[in-house]
Order: sequence, then structure tokens, then C-alpha cells
Amino acid sequence: MAVSYDTVLSNDRITRQGKRKKMFYYVYILLLSNKKLYTGSTSNLVERVDKHKKGYVISTKGKGPLKLIHYEAYLNKKDASRREKYLKTTEGKRFLRQQIKLLLKELKYI
Repeated sequence: MAVSYDTVLSNDRITRQGKRKKMFYYVYILLLSNKKLYTGSTSNLVERVDKHKKGYVISTKGKGPLKLIHYEAYLNKKDASRREKYLKTTEGKRFLRQQIKLLLKELKYI
């Protein structure tokens, strides 16, 4: 599917300086200290990972140190939400582990 210029513009946000900035939505994977993977989504990846590391997110609080090991960027929020939901299914978890198999071996996850 081709992305039209109008679609890209609709995902732009206006900065304080009046400039257009592309808006991305991220699906991310964290490796927790208990060797489990956490899947989440956000529009501000740096800020969200920082909140996880500081213990502000209930689902990962007390499971640090944690490490961002994978992320995907989307222009459309619904696409990111759909991908996050899929990666949280058994099939999606299996697919993800296969996709990042070498990384997981390097991290001694598997």
C-alpha cells in the first residue's frame, strides 16, 4: 500500500517553533530482569522507556534493570496498536522470538 502525501501530513505534529514534525507510533519490546519480554506501544519511545526504567509503569515496576531490545515505528496509530495486540498473542510471541532469535541468543535469553 502506497502512503500518500496527505496521509503523511495527517501524521505530522506542529512543534512550538511552528515546524512540522512526523509523528510516529512505536511498538517496543523490553527484556526484564526476570528474563521475560514486555511488549508495549507509545508515541514517545524515549520518554516511555525512561518511565519504565524509573519504575513509573506498574506492569514493569520492580522488574528492572530492563533493556530496550526491539522496536518498530508506524505512521498510523491503529497499525501500531494492531501490531502490539498481535505480538501479545501466543502466535505473535512465537513469531517475535523467531524474528529476533540471534539477538535473544546474544542476550542469553534462549
